[in-house]
Amino acid sequence: IVFGWGGRAFYLETPRWSQVKAVPVLKALTLDASVMHVDIAGTIAEPHSDVAGFDIGEDRFAALLDYIAASFRRGPDGPMVIDNAGYSRFDRFYEANGHFNALVGCNTWTAAALRTAGLRTGWWNPLPVSLGWSMRLYD
Repeated sequence: IVFGWGGRAFYLETPRWSQVKAVPVLKALTLDASVMHVDIAGTIAEPHSDVAGFDIGEDRFAALLDYIAASFRRGPDGPMVIDNAGYSRFDRFYEANGHFNALVGCNTWTAAALRTAGLRTGWWNPLPVSLGWSMRLYD
């Protein structure tokens, strides 16, 4: 299962890069509500240049799961699913805690999650490439 935290407008209105629109980008750069995207990874061919594996203990894995769970906004019935939102029949979007902007984005959320799991990352990772460099440098 793949979890992602990101800007509501961008995630929900940009299923493909070819569909990028100005308003979701502007919201992502300034301030937007956040959502959680949950999807099924499927088969992951290893070794692969985009895949990294790390050994963490049970306590750190539990802390990572707690971090992910705390990112979901909850209603009376648990995580709040966003109706009719998804890229396929296998993924879902949920309301999330926090706000997305250019300084606090999906990669900073991912870096914080990895630190919760006991891995080291750089202080600020605004882009996927910076998070990748950080992980290769420290872990």
